[in-house]
Amino acid sequence: MDRREALKRTAWIMGGAVSAPAILGILKGCKAKPTLDWKPSFLSEEQGLLVSQVSDIIIPKTDTPGAKEAGVPGFIDQLVKEVFAKKEQDDFIAGLNAFSDEAKKQFGDPFVELSAEKQLEFVTAQHNAAVKANKEAKPAPPRPFILTLKELTMLGFFTSEPGATQVLQYEAVPGAYKGCLPLSETGNGKTWAT
Repeated sequence: MDRREALKRTAWIMGGAVSAPAILGILKGCKAKPTLDWKPSFLSEEQGLLVSQVSDIIIPKTDTPGAKEAGVPGFIDQLVKEVFAKKEQDDFIAGLNAFSDEAKKQFGDPFVELSAEKQLEFVTAQHNAAVKANKEAKPAPPRPFILTLKELTMLGFFTSEPGATQVLQYEAVPGAYKGCLPLSETGNGKTWAT
């Protein structure tokens, strides 16, 4: 059932008198909830979804895979779980929660339920503010969450198979072995030092 049909039926049942909160509730209830296509081992599902959406804003799908397709959110989840010290884990979760709370305060809805345009607007504003704060502050303040997430996203993407092979130049074994070449074709015609 689409939204228009739901509103018609509700209005018909209630005799045409539908309050604004009721309409808002119906519209919110009809909106598709985003889902995860991977199972977090450290983050909660809601946190995993937020990391997925932000990482996909940082590296979106174009003619090459985006962060989600490259498995970056799962990489971040595992990295935070297995590599970060307890304090770093706590800082990451606190930053994630503060990011989510700020989005809800600014837009009235959780970040994961915002439109793509509002998500992009919010991430861009957070990123620009963090970069500006890092440039201006002496000494530099603790690393803002959005910059940490950006760094992890880029690390995960460019060490993934799609990032390494489709975006970066990739040679499985650099410097192919050519065993029998004339001296003139190797070392600029000079003999190798021993």
